[in-house]
Amino acid sequence: MKPTFNFKSLPKKLDYLAPDTSEIRMLPQFSRGGLAHCVLPKGKISIAVRHKTVSEIWYCLSGKGEIWQKKGSKSSVKKFSGGDSFTIPLGNHFQFRNIGKTKLCVLISTMPKWPGNNEAITVKGRWNATGLEKP
Repeated sequence: MKPTFNFKSLPKKLDYLAPDTSEIRMLPQFSRGGLAHCVLPKGKISIAVRHKTVSEIWYCLSGKGEIWQKKGSKSSVKKFSGGDSFTIPLGNHFQFRNIGKTKLCVLISTMPKWPGNNEAITVKGRWNATGLEKP
């Protein structure tokens, strides 16, 4: 008997634009969490959002970026690049931007599993968004 498990190669086409306008390609999921491959093209800035029910762990695969996070009156901006990782706790406002010369690629683990685009609420960000156009 073969073991049952999920296997998926990185899709060539994006599955959808995230609420922050980054490109999302879905990877394997469990009911308690999942993975996604995220791309923010060169020179782009995401829309600032906050999640209603999920926390995330980000691992930068390649490129250079900055992440802004805010909780209450405290905020911070951190630069990141390939090999760096960080968390986005539930309820944090966040926005990120590509400050490199190539696309910014991030592996995102979401807990629990991403419930859909109604999960994210647009908030006032640090920068003016220049993300991709939403359909």
